[in-house]
Amino acid sequence: MKVRKAVILAAGFGTRMLPASKVIPKEILPVVDKPAIQMVVEEAVESGIEEIILVLSPGRTTVLEHFKSAPELERLLEQRLKHDLLEIVRYTNNLARFGTAYQHEPLGLGHAVLQAREAIGDEPFAAILPDDIFDGPRPCLRQLLDIAESENAPVVALTRVPPSEVSKYGIVAVKPVRPRLYQLTGMVEKPPSDQAPSNLAIMGRYVLTPDIFPLLDAGKPGAGGEIQLTDGLLTLSARRKLYGYEFEGIRYDLGDRVGFISAQVGFGLKRPELADRLRAYLKTIVSS
Repeated sequence: MKVRKAVILAAGFGTRMLPASKVIPKEILPVVDKPAIQMVVEEAVESGIEEIILVLSPGRTTVLEHFKSAPELERLLEQRLKHDLLEIVRYTNNLARFGTAYQHEPLGLGHAVLQAREAIGDEPFAAILPDDIFDGPRPCLRQLLDIAESENAPVVALTRVPPSEVSKYGIVAVKPVRPRLYQLTGMVEKPPSDQAPSNLAIMGRYVLTPDIFPLLDAGKPGAGGEIQLTDGLLTLSARRKLYGYEFEGIRYDLGDRVGFISAQVGFGLKRPELADRLRAYLKTIVSS
């Protein structure tokens, strides 16, 4: 199964990050100095994706503008001989080939995926939640694509969560296939911890087949009165094999305040020019 396209679901209002997200889309909020949306686009490109469809809310186009040229800024940097900064700015101009789709009402993640149906057509695709940022030995999406290609089947990213976190996620029932790989036999959206089928939660990376679209289109509102992607996946799993892969690496939830701060520290420590000063500062906090 060859996957060429990815859908980035960036139509939400980012209410968990208010007031910062009132004007600035949460996907533009930086991890150190790089917008989250750029990090997930880079992950997709490094994973072999050729075309990216951004699902946006009407009028909130800052996310798309980040990947367009900025002639006045580029001219200023060139005049001031700041070629290193000019290279950084121009890098995003040709990072990927983009298309857009719009979600006019916040009717759920499944509904957002459905808006990309025309752009995707009749081929498999990746779906990405830009709230979730991964740091691992290989891009998380590439890990899923390897499974999708070898099994010729859709696959979602999984991670284990503590009981206190279970009610925040879609939780799956599984049948082990081999280390880290599971066939999904059931799933529940945000269950109470005592009703969860496991502690394996779906994270924000999916490789899906186009037969998910009619299932989402026919779906009835689920948890929260929204069209849930989890419900579509559950129906899909009854018709064909659907896998979950316990990805290798660390996941940061940028929609959570602690997750957002943790990402700054985690990625800051990976930057040689920042690591020593940041580590020294962290020691002063721990010792105080």
